Amino acid sequence: MCRGGRMFAPTKTFRRWHVKVNQNQRRFAVVSALAASALPSLVLARGHRIEEIAEVPLVTSSAAESFTKTKEAVTLLKALNAYGDVTKVSNSRTLRSGKGKWRNRRHRQRRGPLIVYGEDKGIVRAFRNLPGVEVVNVRRLNLLQLAPGGHLGRFIIWTESAFGLLDEVFGTFDKASVQKKDYLLPTAKISNPDITRLINSEEIQAAVRPISEAHTRLSRAPRKNPLVNKTALFRLNPYARVLRKQELLRQQGSQKKAKKPKAASEKFLSTLFAP
Repeated sequence: MCRGGRMFAPTKTFRRWHVKVNQNQRRFAVVSALAASALPSLVLARGHRIEEIAEVPLVTSSAAESFTKTKEAVTLLKALNAYGDVTKVSNSRTLRSGKGKWRNRRHRQRRGPLIVYGEDKGIVRAFRNLPGVEVVNVRRLNLLQLAPGGHLGRFIIWTESAFGLLDEVFGTFDKASVQKKDYLLPTAKISNPDITRLINSEEIQAAVRPISEAHTRLSRAPRKNPLVNKTALFRLNPYARVLRKQELLRQQGSQKKAKKPKAASEKFLSTLFAP
């Protein structure tokens, strides 16, 4: 006897798990995430501890690519004042709620810094054991690592050689990329993104019309219910005033016609109380 039964419409392995995204859109997302990693406000908003580092983006010597020991990686991060972000990740490790504990994802933790290198001479082995730290080649930058969870502003530590290869990998505004055929960086729509400064500039303020006080719109009074408010009713239906007067006169006439009850006569009372 089958008590539980099978599930309705069971999931299949051949489900369409992925959605195709145009190549130029994927590249646009990657370069946008790289640009966002250079803004301290976005990096701080993501939760990274970068209060004590020298600058963003943070570039270190290419000698770090030859590190093979975790001890050397920790020493480098402490020298860059970036080890606080690793400590934050270590303290954030918690047990996952729900059934994910049974499915090889028992714990949850935050993301730490992303190490971008130009050539692997042992740097992957040195940083792989630090909690939350990820290592990636500059030629294989992944959007899932640059913007985890769709949130821009990942804290990135570049080696000098990797930072110098960015123009070769993604090109510039004028020079095409070497690795991506005929690819140029997307041009900004406006050169100055400070919209408030543009609107308040002398050139634009001289072209716009001054504020006219004659055409200022007054606040509209609240709308009144004609079923409750008689003034609103008479405005919509002037004949309602006549009907109201007739109703009042009819009520007054009915009150005048009403007769007062007569008192009992003395003859009736003498008969009623006769001994």
